[in-house]
Amino acid sequence: MGMLSKGLAGFVIAVSLLAQGSAGGTGEEVAIREVVQKYVDARETKDAQAIEALFTSDADQLVSSGEWRKGRSEVVRGTLASSQRSGGKRAITITSIRFVASSVALADGRYEITELAGGESRKMWTTLILIRGSDGWRIAAIRNMLPAAPLSPSSFK
Repeated sequence: MGMLSKGLAGFVIAVSLLAQGSAGGTGEEVAIREVVQKYVDARETKDAQAIEALFTSDADQLVSSGEWRKGRSEVVRGTLASSQRSGGKRAITITSIRFVASSVALADGRYEITELAGGESRKMWTTLILIRGSDGWRIAAIRNMLPAAPLSPSSFK
C-alpha cells in the first residue's frame, strides 16, 4: 500500500471515529440524554416517584405559562397536574449539551406535545440544567419557552 493510500485510509478511519463520537456523544452525554428520556417517560406514565427520583431536592421549573415551580415536590405536583390537564404525548429531543463545569451540564432541546385536543400540537424549546452527584445526573432546573412571533422594528421605538 502506497504512502498516499495509507494516509487516506488513516484519514477515513479518523473521520469515522469522530462521527461515531459526535453521534452518540460521550458517556456523560449519553447519561444526560437517558435522564431526559426517563423524565419524558415518567411524565407519560404519570409516575410521581419516577419523576421525583430524577430531580435534585432544590429543583425548580419555569414553564411556558409563566408558572414557576420551586422545590422538588412542587415540580412533581405541577408536572403531574400539567400532564393531566393538557394530555397529549410529550417528546424532548436534545440538540446540544454543554458542560459549564465537570458536574454541571446545560442541555437544550426541542420540546413537543402532540395529540392534544383537536389534533393540535405545541412546539417549544426547553433547557435543562443537570448536576452530577454521587448517585448520577439529576435535573436541577428546567426552563421551557414557547417561541413568539418576532416583533417589528417599530416595536422598539
